[in-house]
Amino acid sequence: MTVKKYFLAIVIPSPLFEKVEAVKQQLFEEHELKGALRSPAHITLHRPFEWKEEKENVLIEKLKTFKFDKELKIELNNFSVFEPRVIYVDVLPNAALVLLHDQLKKFAKKEIQLFNEADDLRGFLPHVTVASRDLKKAKFYELQAQFIDKKLNGAFNCGSFSLLKLDKKWEILKEFSF
Repeated sequence: MTVKKYFLAIVIPSPLFEKVEAVKQQLFEEHELKGALRSPAHITLHRPFEWKEEKENVLIEKLKTFKFDKELKIELNNFSVFEPRVIYVDVLPNAALVLLHDQLKKFAKKEIQLFNEADDLRGFLPHVTVASRDLKKAKFYELQAQFIDKKLNGAFNCGSFSLLKLDKKWEILKEFSF
């Protein structure tokens, strides 16, 4: 049996997707930061977990049964940081998004037996990462100063989430409407 990594996220739609990806590409070209390029621009709803690839269809069928009945408008607003390693596009506070995360986390725990999100004490801090794992402290503080005044804004209506799977990089395996 082959075990693969998966996670659940809202993938940012066009044209905001291209704007975020352009920032990630620029960080790669200017600073050789490629970590954030491993996944499409997204807001994580359930952090990575392991699943047997042979049972992928079971995971997909279960996720198809998840329902969420709130209107969801997501607004991106400039950049922020998690010191000392992450630069991200900020997501404005959004009660419906927090509710979606909470309901999906409970659903995943009860229906799919995924417990890794339930014990995360950091809380849900929605964001769209543009630089992370390969960003060293010294470079972080240099880039933080550059990003403090950088602008990236936009909003979109959201009616779905995606299941992403890691092969060489994270790819969208399936999108689920709610």
